[in-house]
Amino acid sequence: MIDVVLPVLDEAAAIPWVLGRMPAGYRPIVVDNGSADGSAAVAGAHGAVVVEEPTRGFGAACFAGLTAATSDVVCFMDCDASLDPRDLPVVAGPVAAGEADLVLGARPGRAMSPHVRLANRYLARRVTAYTGARVSDIGPMRAARREDLLRLGLADRRSGWPLEMVLRAGRDGWRVTERAVPYHPRTGRSKVTGTVGGTVRAVLDMRRRLTETRRLIRAEER
Repeated sequence: MIDVVLPVLDEAAAIPWVLGRMPAGYRPIVVDNGSADGSAAVAGAHGAVVVEEPTRGFGAACFAGLTAATSDVVCFMDCDASLDPRDLPVVAGPVAAGEADLVLGARPGRAMSPHVRLANRYLARRVTAYTGARVSDIGPMRAARREDLLRLGLADRRSGWPLEMVLRAGRDGWRVTERAVPYHPRTGRSKVTGTVGGTVRAVLDMRRRLTETRRLIRAEER
């Protein structure tokens, strides 16, 4: 069994589709991050393990799911129907087989909005420059071993969590790779790129992660 962490904030409309397409051998752990639309009840009714995380933040929800997981390999993905759970074996397979330590689901650039595509391109280049890991997308579908992730000591509890994971993994010498996955129009509006406030917070959070990594590199060079 492979646990799949699904952070949720008002995703009741998308949850049935996502959980209904979960592959055999993959256990959904839905982390409700303070939804007001009954997302937790919908997830429970569709067979998911439901974890409540009242502290708002994407990273807080992901960390709560990680600590609730029990499987050796753990996956993460959004629960807004933009990603298909049937693609999880493509991402988790190399980790389970011992061929990679962190696998990211790389979304096709043409499927993303222009500003998201540009941001991803910039972040991917920074990751390569700072860690040597060659990636093209800091995507939300990913897989790694649970104990290894806990040892990384990820500190971000907001929008910087996905980037921090890749930066720390790359600097620790993990084998980081990608697998192409389709990307679909999400159900509902994004809480990050769909609002001005969310976009600003995400930019600031990721900038902090880049600044932190750059500071560490300079300290090592002295």
